[in-house]
Amino acid sequence: MCDGARTLAKPTKQSMTTVLVVDDSPLDQKIAGSIVEAEGMAVIFAANGQEALNRMAKEKADLVLTDLQMPVMDGLELVRQIKKRYPATPVVLVTREGSEEIAAEALQLGASSYIPKRNMRRDLGRVLETVMTALETLHEREKIRDLLQESESYYILGYDRGAPKALINHLQDSLAQASVGDEMDLLRVGTALAEALANAIDHGNLELDSKLREEDRTTYRKTGDDRAVQDPFRHRKVHVTARLKHGEATFIIRDEGPGFDPSQLPDPTDPENLIKPSGRGILLIRTFMDDVSFNETGNEITMVKRSSTS
Repeated sequence: MCDGARTLAKPTKQSMTTVLVVDDSPLDQKIAGSIVEAEGMAVIFAANGQEALNRMAKEKADLVLTDLQMPVMDGLELVRQIKKRYPATPVVLVTREGSEEIAAEALQLGASSYIPKRNMRRDLGRVLETVMTALETLHEREKIRDLLQESESYYILGYDRGAPKALINHLQDSLAQASVGDEMDLLRVGTALAEALANAIDHGNLELDSKLREEDRTTYRKTGDDRAVQDPFRHRKVHVTARLKHGEATFIIRDEGPGFDPSQLPDPTDPENLIKPSGRGILLIRTFMDDVSFNETGNEITMVKRSSTS
């Protein structure tokens, strides 16, 4: 049988995956179950949401495939309950015509994917594989996070406009693996990094005066573009060192400009500095990071962020 051959060809790790099929129709259960088994996965069944929760309390379910319209507890409420009780378990919705609004709400609540019931035979295998691949990737990231002791990486930036954003995105991914804060913390660290890189490039290497930005941002930007191709500015680089360990990240950003006197930085506790373009970046950095320090010449900043739960 063709489906049997596919089962034998699947990797061992997928044969260990258990899918809970939730549907009040025995025929639809049978159809979905046969497709799940053809994908090399084990299958268990429930006739409604409440029965599904009862089974999940007793048996392992790696993924839930659920109809939306069922008695006792429908698919929408099941998604709510799984999100609350088993947040790491992905849910795939089986939709019928007329259930689009409910499906959209379920996706908002945390369902991972959906498949129209009329396309079950054709597309279910692909959908299951896609969701399980994403889940395995997440588990691998969690494993790496547990294994991580300490890492250090070093980057050099010139005047490529897209480089700071690319680096910040990369470092935020690394922070997530190192368990340094939640999504809001990652956003705040990203903001601090963006400000520190902008300071290193604009004020450090290009020696742009903040007062020029207060007067005319267009002139400020044009002056920077002009200097980026002139000596001595055009050869200068920004050096970034990132040190990560579980629950803590350290970033060292150094430019090749003449530096400045760190003692002349604006007071971050003064409310008036919130509305001034000059010094805004340093204020945000000091607010969002746990430790901030400069070297004596002012061309190197060290920022430390710690997890509140570490």
